[in-house]
Amino acid sequence: MAAVRLLLLLLFPFSSLSLSENEALLNLKKSFSNPVALSSWVPNQNPCSSRWLGVICFNNIINSLHLVDLSLSGAIDVNALTQIPTLRSISFVNNSFSGPIPPFNQLGALKSLYLAHNQFSGQIPSDFFSQLASLKKIWISNNKFSGPIPSSLTNLRFLTELHLENNEFSGPVPELKQDIKSLDMSNNKLQGEIPAAMSRFEAKSFANNEGLCGKPLNNECEAGGSSEVGSGWGMKVVIVLIVAVALAFIFALTRSKRRHDDDFSVMSRDHVDEVVQVHVPSSNHSRGASEGGSKKESSSSKKGSSRGGMGDLVMVNDEKGVFGLPDLMKAAAEVLGNGGLGSAYKAAMNNGLSVVVKRMREMNKVSRDIFDAEMRRFGRLRNLNIITPLAYHYRKEEKLFVTEYMPKGSLLYVLHGDRGSSHADLNWPIRLNIVKGIARGLDFIYSEFSNEDLPHGNLKSSNVLLTENYEPLLSDFAFHPLINPNYAIQTMFAYKTPDYVSYQHVSQKTDVYCLGIIVLEIITGKFPSQYHSNGKGGTDVVHWVFTAISERREAELIDPELMSNHSNSLNQMLQLLQVGAACTESNPDQRLNMKEAIRRIEEVQV
Repeated sequence: MAAVRLLLLLLFPFSSLSLSENEALLNLKKSFSNPVALSSWVPNQNPCSSRWLGVICFNNIINSLHLVDLSLSGAIDVNALTQIPTLRSISFVNNSFSGPIPPFNQLGALKSLYLAHNQFSGQIPSDFFSQLASLKKIWISNNKFSGPIPSSLTNLRFLTELHLENNEFSGPVPELKQDIKSLDMSNNKLQGEIPAAMSRFEAKSFANNEGLCGKPLNNECEAGGSSEVGSGWGMKVVIVLIVAVALAFIFALTRSKRRHDDDFSVMSRDHVDEVVQVHVPSSNHSRGASEGGSKKESSSSKKGSSRGGMGDLVMVNDEKGVFGLPDLMKAAAEVLGNGGLGSAYKAAMNNGLSVVVKRMREMNKVSRDIFDAEMRRFGRLRNLNIITPLAYHYRKEEKLFVTEYMPKGSLLYVLHGDRGSSHADLNWPIRLNIVKGIARGLDFIYSEFSNEDLPHGNLKSSNVLLTENYEPLLSDFAFHPLINPNYAIQTMFAYKTPDYVSYQHVSQKTDVYCLGIIVLEIITGKFPSQYHSNGKGGTDVVHWVFTAISERREAELIDPELMSNHSNSLNQMLQLLQVGAACTESNPDQRLNMKEAIRRIEEVQV
């Protein structure tokens, strides 16, 4: 009998493990008051091969448990979950659980804990998170938790996302020094001064806590009285001085703020866009008649003044109306930050029009007349998936570009910086539509700039803006012929690819590599380390993907947030993943060309 048991273990090495996991999950099911939705959880089945609802496996090993929006209630048998040592992510979002927080701190290997939109209540012990050293993501928002925020959160060294909003937490804000990308403590009862280390977050992260004061809120802890007015005027003065070309002051200001790494160092909607934004009330990017063609120049477009003078804006697209530098000088202004190609500012004009003003450096590769012709060419372009300048201002030292404002910001921000409703909307159909929109925008750019070595040249997720309907708009394309060569090498993403790093050459296939990075970024949900000039931070998505494919572990690569709600689309996700991999072959000769990459992307179905 012992010999038979040994033979069974040798033939089916996972059978005993699967049985214990089966029993553990069935015990968990018994702890729920109404587990009607878990009808697929039945005895004597392997939870992985039988595809139990909400059970996510990789290589027949349970990795995540995503029981979302199933109307579950009752007690959660955490002791049963301790029998699944490979469990790394748990989500009970949008159910009806109540009472104190269950003892999830018994699951020491957890990396993600999602309990949002339930009715949990009471105080969380201060040391609750002490045994969860691997935790990266904590979402316990929209419950009824009360008492102080647990101090043990400060010791989670890998913490990147913390959402506590819409609870009843009280007391001070703990000083969190980790590299947190997404934080929300709004709509609680917190009190006291926000720690200086936390002032780097947006004001909305602390909104609606009447007892809080200090930066980034406008509510000063000590009565100052004039700070808000001074701040508003300060921003106005900055934009006026830019327009008036008082460069000494502006260079001093931006030099003090400028980071030596690229624009991905600050994960906010405005910083990652690499643009100056001026709000335009509505977008015409939904128009069908204008797609794919050129439009006759408006006769109201104004030429700048003589060379070297301040001049005015040159309108290259008057669909949003005609405006000039005086309108910008009167606008409410805001400094947004610095990107690789220049500084960005936001200006809201008195007529309700908001625009992005981008101040570009090192664009003196061509003469003024050729530059003007190129800008007017940009202004005539019409396509659903590109964004072009409304106007520009020319000086030899710098150029100002005025473009339309996209309230949702960039793809980079929505994927990695925003963990609110916009990020939650990024389901599989929307992500696939974004990829296809990017491909169609590139198809248009490649038809308009087919003779260029780099028709785009700076393709990355921060240069993909999103409309209210998540339609992607490509920006910062076709600048390569205008930028001084040495500066292009320093700032454009094409020059961070293996094509230039290994072969000192760029071509249209370099754009294909950049497209592949975005595809892998969207399908995995990972921040690519390729975006950092020093390679530090983020995930080397290319190495990770090729390693997993070689080991036949492709399913591990899919963003768990996609798998939790669209597991029936796994084959299509893997199909898109393979396209991304084919675009990121390190040898350009083995890489897809743009036409083939676009064709294969269009073949993927929801």
